[in-house]
Amino acid sequence: MNSPVRPLQERIQAFRGKCVIVLGDVMLDAFTWGQVTRISPEAPVPVVEVLGETYRPGGSANVSANIRALGGRPLTVAVVGKDAPGRCLVSLFESEDLDAGLLVEDDRATTVKTRIIAHNQQVVRTDREDRAPLSGLVKQALVDRFLGALPQADAVVVSDYDKGVVGQEVLRQVLPAAERARIPVFLDPKVPHADYYRPVTVITPNIREAELLTGRPIRDTAGVEEAGRALLDRFGCPWVLITRGKEGMSLFRTGAVHHFPAVAREVFDVSGAGDTVVATLALARAGGADVPEAARLANHAAGIVVGKIGTAVVTRDELRDLLDRLDG
Repeated sequence: MNSPVRPLQERIQAFRGKCVIVLGDVMLDAFTWGQVTRISPEAPVPVVEVLGETYRPGGSANVSANIRALGGRPLTVAVVGKDAPGRCLVSLFESEDLDAGLLVEDDRATTVKTRIIAHNQQVVRTDREDRAPLSGLVKQALVDRFLGALPQADAVVVSDYDKGVVGQEVLRQVLPAAERARIPVFLDPKVPHADYYRPVTVITPNIREAELLTGRPIRDTAGVEEAGRALLDRFGCPWVLITRGKEGMSLFRTGAVHHFPAVAREVFDVSGAGDTVVATLALARAGGADVPEAARLANHAAGIVVGKIGTAVVTRDELRDLLDRLDG
């Protein structure tokens, strides 16, 4: 009997060296780790005794980190501020061997998300960000960097976090250019920019984004399927992948739907799971997988990453080992 996962194992081998442009909003993910032993006498809140701090590439930079961990070659096209968090991101890119096209805008603040975690539970998150649109010169420099990298690319990911980098003027130049070059585009959306997401190959909303994009609540599988068909019509794209948390994910094309049940054994942290999904999806397609195969691999990768705490990546060996266990 043929193994149902063996073709996927072969696809993983093809990840190596594939080049994926990642265009989007980079940010610094800061983690303050500690423990709670008492409640503050000043207010009914826990007092976190800080034990350590760590920093990770976040936002679209986490997409790049996942591509690198899976064996691909990311080219990150993004903007940071001329500040300490921006310098920290540049340092992280260098230390993690991530190819970067990071532009610096002097008057812009680098987005920082700080999570305070005690006993493996997130206590609170603080965000510092500048969501203003890019200046005209920086915007054109971003597009020029993307277009200059396009001849090297096997796939493109647009990771939109609605922090000012991905907007109408950028999208109307880069998306048609990728289509002319016959490079598949995988887009992780935000609702405010929905009118500008054309042309793309696959759009990957989560369940809440799918509700907002279609203007209808999703309460069951029938609702998911109705939303998937509506999103195909709205964006005119070949594929829609709706990520559904503990329900897995659903892949749509005209006349067909594939439901993939969640494979996670334990869920500790879902932050960044969408980054892992779109990174794996794009890299698998770049390596020759068809979109349903790529979605299956992305679903398995998501099952791994939600079992980790903090912004995390899935390595090629972890994905291969999971498939080996399933094969066994």
